[in-house]
Amino acid sequence: MTNDGDPSGVLLGKGWYYDEMPVGFRFRTKRRTITEADLGAFINLTWFTEDLFVNTEAGQERALKGRVVPAMMLYCFAEGLVCPSMEFTGLAFLSSEIDVKAPTVVGDTIHIECEVIEVRKAAKGNRGLVRTQNSIVNQRGETVLVYRPLRLVSGSPEQQ
Repeated sequence: MTNDGDPSGVLLGKGWYYDEMPVGFRFRTKRRTITEADLGAFINLTWFTEDLFVNTEAGQERALKGRVVPAMMLYCFAEGLVCPSMEFTGLAFLSSEIDVKAPTVVGDTIHIECEVIEVRKAAKGNRGLVRTQNSIVNQRGETVLVYRPLRLVSGSPEQQ
């Protein structure tokens, strides 16, 4: 990461500028285990009361075993894990494609593997458009969800 000119040193936790992330640049996040409390909190905050996620009795007849987690919850958790990569540099979330690959259940541990697949300078200002492919991977190495967000990201101060 670049130093932002502060004589006290490099800012810990600062994200990358768009011009520091060429196509092919890769990073991964730390891991996080999804708990029953996480599922309950997500359902209560979003009112996402689909029977699949709130009815534990019906689980015996379902093809999916375990406490299934909504894909949108996974997506939200992934964004939280990816957030340090754009801390102080991310300007706007513009769009995303989402592709669910496999179910996730309470007790699974996820991390996100990210690769920059598109970078271009924005029409105005010292900023650029960055698209990544973000793969949510569980503890078994299985990719359970892939999404491709497009973000507006600041350029490094030297690029002004």
